[in-house]
Amino acid sequence: MQFENVCIEGLGYHLPDNRITSADLENRLAPLYEKLKLPQGRLQLMSGIQERRFWDKGVFPSEVATIAGEKAIKDSGIDPKEIGCLISASVCRDFLEPSTASVVHHNLGLPEESFVFDVSNACLGVLNGICIIANMIEREQIKAGLIVSGENGGPLVNNTIETLLARTDINRNTIKASFASLTIGSAAAGVLLTHKNLSQKNHRVLGGISIAETRFNHLCRGNDDAGAHAEWAPLMETDSEKLMLEGCRLAGRTWIQTRETLGWKNEDVNRVFCHQVGKGHRKLMYEKVGLDIEKDFSTLEFLGNTGSASLPVTLALGVEKGTLKKGDKAALLGIGSGLNCLMMGVEW
Repeated sequence: MQFENVCIEGLGYHLPDNRITSADLENRLAPLYEKLKLPQGRLQLMSGIQERRFWDKGVFPSEVATIAGEKAIKDSGIDPKEIGCLISASVCRDFLEPSTASVVHHNLGLPEESFVFDVSNACLGVLNGICIIANMIEREQIKAGLIVSGENGGPLVNNTIETLLARTDINRNTIKASFASLTIGSAAAGVLLTHKNLSQKNHRVLGGISIAETRFNHLCRGNDDAGAHAEWAPLMETDSEKLMLEGCRLAGRTWIQTRETLGWKNEDVNRVFCHQVGKGHRKLMYEKVGLDIEKDFSTLEFLGNTGSASLPVTLALGVEKGTLKKGDKAALLGIGSGLNCLMMGVEW
């Protein structure tokens, strides 16, 4: 993918007020820890995650995605009437039908001529949405488009803990498949793209590469899809070690091709924003792609893994803190279960 006319014009994020520390989760798991003789502090030590955040019970993905979308529109300064496409790209949805995007579209009062649909691809949904809208802008089908994500990790974490406590056959080996679920947090993001002729900021999306190694689709699987309803009880089983090793290996391959597509060298990159998983994944990924980890902007310590919202929220926070200046080259590195890898370059 190569783009000549696409700019990031607006970024928005929305975070829950409820902060849950790794120690809080371990306190709930105390009977299991005692049974298996697991040391307290293990979760934070292994993941690097001090806390994550959860929405209040009953909050729907569309509610928080709408807030993040409003912020992205405000940040862009463009007239919402110019938005020709809205994509909701989170793993979490309000319901199976209709699209969550249709609720957000109504909430934001966007034009009825807009394309409105969901795109879900694990942690890569927002980056996929950026590619789709960028192509539409490049072909001059639309002038601007908005991607939103509202991820709700609370039900997954809560049900994981309750299931682990209820199991009588649990041991140190079987608990490993649930570890990744305890790193999940909640967040919402919005990214607004425009044609360069409409842009006042000129933060250019240059292009990127996507590679899929779907033979590894079994390494992380969830069992349920029921939105924010009270009866939602999702569970996820993850081979964390294999997923990290194969995901980071794929990241190395993808970055080589992305770099070639962009005409970049590693030393050209000023800042890196990647999907936030945990400290082990972060370290190994930077080793595989050959980039300086000091160029990374990290949010995993206080947000955990927020799915498809992770990378765009991290980017928005980094921009808010002034980590990018005019002319900087930023790499957006996405890895998602499946396995899928999507990496893009932006010139600020």
